[in-house]
Amino acid sequence: MSLLHNTIESLPGITPRKAQILKKDCDIHSWADLLHWYPFRYVDRTKFYTIREITAELPYVQLKGTIERIGLKGQKRAARLSCILRDGTGTIELVWFQGVKWVSEKLKPGQEYIVFGKPASFNNSWNIVHPEMEPFSAEKAVLASKLQAVYSTTEAMKKAWLDSKGIATLIAQLIRLLPGQVPETLPQSLRTKLGLIPLDNAYRQIHHPLNQEALSAATHRLKFEELFFLQLKLIRLNKLNKQSLKGYVFPRIGPLFNDFFHQHLPFELTDAQKRVLREIRADVAKPIQMNRLLQGDVGSGKTIVAFMSMLMAIDNGFQACIMAPTEILAQQHFNGLSELAATIGIQIGLLTGSSSKKARTALHKNLESGEMQILVGTHALLEDKVVFKNLGLVVIDEQHRFGVAQRARLWVKNELPPHVLIMSATPIPRTLAMTLYGDLDVSVIDMLPPGRKPILTKHFYERDRPRILEFIKKEIALGRQVYIVYPLIEESEQLDYRNLMEGYEHLVAWFPAPEYHLSIVHGKLKPADKEYEMQRFVKKQTQIMVATTVIEVGVNVPNASVMIIESAERFGLSQLHQLRGRVGRGAEQSYCLLVTGFKLSMDARRRLETMTETNDGFRIAEVDLELRGPGDLQGTRQSGLLDLQLADISKDQALLHTCRELAIQLLNEDPELIQPENAPIRQQLDAMVARNKNWGRIS
Repeated sequence: MSLLHNTIESLPGITPRKAQILKKDCDIHSWADLLHWYPFRYVDRTKFYTIREITAELPYVQLKGTIERIGLKGQKRAARLSCILRDGTGTIELVWFQGVKWVSEKLKPGQEYIVFGKPASFNNSWNIVHPEMEPFSAEKAVLASKLQAVYSTTEAMKKAWLDSKGIATLIAQLIRLLPGQVPETLPQSLRTKLGLIPLDNAYRQIHHPLNQEALSAATHRLKFEELFFLQLKLIRLNKLNKQSLKGYVFPRIGPLFNDFFHQHLPFELTDAQKRVLREIRADVAKPIQMNRLLQGDVGSGKTIVAFMSMLMAIDNGFQACIMAPTEILAQQHFNGLSELAATIGIQIGLLTGSSSKKARTALHKNLESGEMQILVGTHALLEDKVVFKNLGLVVIDEQHRFGVAQRARLWVKNELPPHVLIMSATPIPRTLAMTLYGDLDVSVIDMLPPGRKPILTKHFYERDRPRILEFIKKEIALGRQVYIVYPLIEESEQLDYRNLMEGYEHLVAWFPAPEYHLSIVHGKLKPADKEYEMQRFVKKQTQIMVATTVIEVGVNVPNASVMIIESAERFGLSQLHQLRGRVGRGAEQSYCLLVTGFKLSMDARRRLETMTETNDGFRIAEVDLELRGPGDLQGTRQSGLLDLQLADISKDQALLHTCRELAIQLLNEDPELIQPENAPIRQQLDAMVARNKNWGRIS
């Protein structure tokens, strides 16, 4: 067995205290974990500067010179050690405020040293505070002339002498033990074809690069390692699922589907919707469980596709359910689906945390008997009391808001696992989708229904408020309705933002009764009060809805034509796009006004510019990925799938595509990875699967 499996305590130089801190702060438990603690940047020590060459633009300099004039300066308690370094082109002062006694004993006047540190100018003279120093020799000059790795550390690590230099010392010790201890994970033929350096050399060069070229080669190999095996794992899982996960067969398109399609469809389906329905139809016609992700921008018509998919299940003697993350969204789905279901006589129910005991009793009875064909709900659907007669299709909306274990409980609602259709109203960049959902089949609705006008989005500052309020009055005079969204419910001492209650009071003054009526909705209202206020707005009893982001998803009021987002710089791109999607649902021109203060960060300004430039959710998602990184999107940090240390899917898209194509080709040619040359790949993949419990099939 490789030494890399050894516990971290067994590495020379690791005390019990250091081992404990490495485990707690860095999750480093073995030699392999330490080897994967990659530098986050490098300091260029490939060049020796002369003192004359120092400029203010240089963050660090490496010098070679002779020490002279060592002495203490300042008062006794605040004494500092000072010496002069001379190199033939000039002099520079070296200063120490700490460890004065220890340093003074080490320095020898007249001896030549290699000095490294950050230069600063004081009284028109250069100095370096607390420089790194070592006596000069030809051998050490060669060793020093490299890119120096810098490692991230914590305060606790620094107190245990595990600062960047301490980590570097441990890794140097580990590197010396590496020869013959790093098993190669890729066959020679593949490495030669792609020009990849051996894995053990990649580890060596990522920590101790000889030069920039060697570092680039090491980084490329290790990024390939991460992305290739991630894609291989996901694609292999997809293939295994299709072989092993038996599912119910829906052999026919029956009368309910045909009657609804030909007689009751409220609008003509787009070509994209028809294509997705064909993909779903092909899935459920096979004796294999469907696991399909349905992506679509806000307003693209995912719900009608989900309903017609449910009709496929019902026509074949099965029930269907749709699970939403919030009561508001569940209620919205129920209201919309009830209208559709009523046209063809289908019984549909709603189950949420606030459903009454009497309603639950009747619902459970009808569900278990099979009389109820569709159930809409929140997490309440997962309760053991909820028993279906024959559940065949589960639709999960905004799936990333549900925990993995919660979603898994839907699987035991029938003898075989039901088909799963995951809907996301948050467009996901293709690169993230193939990484996060690489084991799922993906359908995309990339067209909006005909007749929809693009929403006009404008950015305004606080000073423009009078213009905004007059614009609201004009829209209301035309019979339209308005959303005004705030980021906060109560005033925060830390954040200087207009809050909901202040804003509401200000608006009441501008829009007095009885001419105007306002609704207010936020997370602290009871569910019944939220629903009451929402219904007032839906029924046009109020013209303005003042809210927090509880109306981010699911609210459908076609008459609402204006979305005003206060303190828009506080919102992420995805959230801004979701909020904008609450308008633009009718035939009239709609508007989204983004209101901010003058002080904006670069990222905030980029988000606002993106919103005003495009309505394309997938383009917005790409920018969001660039700004936030993959780990913060779609709850991926908790998924465990994006455990990437070097690769960045927002920047390494070309490499990701290459890895995916190679993984698909490899598994098509050798599905079980039994060919001798693929043995290293299989061993690595098996080790990865053993380490990580995989929830991919229900993600």
